[in-house]
Amino acid sequence: MNKDDYKRITHDLTLNAARLLAKLNPDMTFCYLTGMGTDSSEQGRLAWARVKGATENALMRLFKRSYMFRPGFMKATPGQRNLKSIYRLFAWTYPIGRAVYPAGFCTLEEVGRAMINAAIKGSPKQILEVKDIVRLANA
Repeated sequence: MNKDDYKRITHDLTLNAARLLAKLNPDMTFCYLTGMGTDSSEQGRLAWARVKGATENALMRLFKRSYMFRPGFMKATPGQRNLKSIYRLFAWTYPIGRAVYPAGFCTLEEVGRAMINAAIKGSPKQILEVKDIVRLANA
């Protein structure tokens, strides 16, 4: 995907929806699924990371209760549809990766539970890396 299309889909579309929601309910909780390696400084070398960082920063300005979820490698849920074939090829590495590098591996279920817990209970951090996601999922 070219840079302009990526920005339009990732940043512009997200913020258009978020601005409308903020207008309707400025006190709502907004959970955004972003990704490991997102660049909050918006100055890094990787374009996708800068765009994600700009999106996160804008969302945190819009909503007092906003949470940015930055998962790394996510283990799919059994029966999950629309799974890219590359994930199927590397799924066997999950148990090894989780054991060796737990800061980079979580499950899709953990991300979902963490988002629900953030919406209900809040979180001390607005930007949640993998370890934070797993901790909040189990809270």
